[in-house]
Amino acid sequence: MEYKFATKAIHAGQKSDPTTGAVMTPIYQTSTYQQAAPGDHKGYEYSRGTNPTRKALEDCLAALENGKHALAFASGMAATETVLKLLRPGDEVITGDDLYGGSYRIFTKVFAHYGIKFHFVNTSEPAAVQEKINANTRLIWVETPTNPTLKLADIEAIGRIAKTAGVLFAVDNTFASPYLQNPLDLGADIVMHSVTKYIGGHSDVVMGALVMNDKALYDDLFFYYNACGGTPGPQDAFLVLRGIKTLHLRMKAHCENGRQVAEFLRKHPRIEQVYWPGFEDHPGHAVAKKQMRDFGGMVSVVLKDASLAETFRIAGSFKVFTLAESLGGVESLINHPATMTHGSIPKEARERVGVVDSLIRISVGVEDITDLLADLEQALA
Repeated sequence: MEYKFATKAIHAGQKSDPTTGAVMTPIYQTSTYQQAAPGDHKGYEYSRGTNPTRKALEDCLAALENGKHALAFASGMAATETVLKLLRPGDEVITGDDLYGGSYRIFTKVFAHYGIKFHFVNTSEPAAVQEKINANTRLIWVETPTNPTLKLADIEAIGRIAKTAGVLFAVDNTFASPYLQNPLDLGADIVMHSVTKYIGGHSDVVMGALVMNDKALYDDLFFYYNACGGTPGPQDAFLVLRGIKTLHLRMKAHCENGRQVAEFLRKHPRIEQVYWPGFEDHPGHAVAKKQMRDFGGMVSVVLKDASLAETFRIAGSFKVFTLAESLGGVESLINHPATMTHGSIPKEARERVGVVDSLIRISVGVEDITDLLADLEQALA
């Protein structure tokens, strides 16, 4: 029987403990496992490679993305670099020009030194992706919606390009979460999540994940996963399993509050521009409507005629929103990308795609919307 999302979020990968009947997955706080004879074990040898708590989480993540296999990592960047380890010197990657700063940094400051070439293009235009395809292309890496200007990439269209070219296609699905978008269903080979964000949902865990359908691809990724050891502990896996159980409830509240915050800010005289894909005149609205179930809780704004000092003053004036990096938790966060999450991207490259000094990124939480709007009003005043 194929269960719906909420049922999978609560039950997928998780069974009552056979020893005690415990309903919640135990925290298997162990580094190693007894073997009946050398090589004769119950599927677990050493916790760097596999752990029962982590396996329950991975099975749940796979189910939520309609995938067959998943791997959980100690961070989103550990997941990202494991995909990049599939590449070899001379290989080329096509990725977005509006990209999370950590991804840009690992592409340009780490893997570029190993002879891998990266092309940064406007992934909201499939033709821009197609134009860079050549005999050396091995991977297309896309965020949608993008961080922080919320551009949309047509996953189906880029998936067709990737399939025709015979290259891997990975989608960073962090901003949407599996509740709003399932890239594997649309043609992606790999889905990456910063589990730290909406999936964990409570700002108490740092974790990443990869989900895929192809067993050979899973085996290749598992080799690096186990060999290089960027795996999370069972306590973190337990916390994320607990967080996932309310993912569908939280995402509904994030989307509802996000819509009201975006509409409020669009009418505010201190705001020059609001980035939110739910607006019908957003350039990616049609794509968002086609491949997402709602428009999410991320909103970015450009302050009108605001200097860097004035932007800092406003960013530090909130009482309910917290000035901090990250996103996707139950609490609302304010972020200044140019100096925080995207500070590793050169100023010229940032500003070329709209990440200007007066841009603020808002992760709209699940607090009472009246309090959130009042806090926005007082801070902007």
